[in-house]
Amino acid sequence: MSEEKLAFVGKQVKDIYGTFIGRVVGIITEIDGEIESVGVDCGSSGIKQMPYEQLVVQGDYVFFIPRWRLEAQKLIRQKSLTLKRIKALQEIVSENDSMKEDAELVTIKYEKKLHDLEESEKAVSDKLTARVAELDSETKQVKAVLFDAKLQFRSNEMKDETYQQVKIGTDELIEHINNEKTEIGNVKSKLASLTIENIATTASAPATPAPAPATTEAPAGDVPQADGPSEASASAEDKPSGGERQSQDSEWLHQVIQQ
Repeated sequence: MSEEKLAFVGKQVKDIYGTFIGRVVGIITEIDGEIESVGVDCGSSGIKQMPYEQLVVQGDYVFFIPRWRLEAQKLIRQKSLTLKRIKALQEIVSENDSMKEDAELVTIKYEKKLHDLEESEKAVSDKLTARVAELDSETKQVKAVLFDAKLQFRSNEMKDETYQQVKIGTDELIEHINNEKTEIGNVKSKLASLTIENIATTASAPATPAPAPATTEAPAGDVPQADGPSEASASAEDKPSGGERQSQDSEWLHQVIQQ
């Protein structure tokens, strides 16, 4: 195996909202040498095998992307494309009635695809709702830690310096949780807005040039901000070794990491 494929071994792992997870200690490979999973030392939780496709390298860190985020973006992309094609078929028929019979056969195919995607959307929506419930539970636990620290501080059992450290740590955790909840809300809104009517409105609106990609690298240790899903792609060099396996479903994640 090339040194390039081992370059991320030893790097610290965070989730994309900034929460520290552990450190990469090794990899598990398939018989052809491709990376299957990455072993991460999570301290008292032991070593966890994380799927390779959910990891992306940025600077000195390896960032872990939640599975729900990959599934949601894939669904958004597929549903958007399906709706655009259904709309295009409708426009073709309206412009040329002689193609109606041929278009109907293709329309049936895409309407079935749309139905299947709507079923998948229900499953993804359930996962997002469950994740929000988990985050709400985590928020309560973090606030309980902060409240207890404040109680100890007021009763002179804890020094001000220690209390401030607890407060900084818990504030960061709350911020990470809120970032994820905000993104989940954005994903739900995006899915709800994907309709034939909105696709038609988008198609008739004037195109807006995409901003030029940033050329500077984020300083090591910066917490990546979740700005909601983006469909922009980034260079495969940002991905850990074996970038040839990277699917289009996760390319959009690189720009989020770079921001």
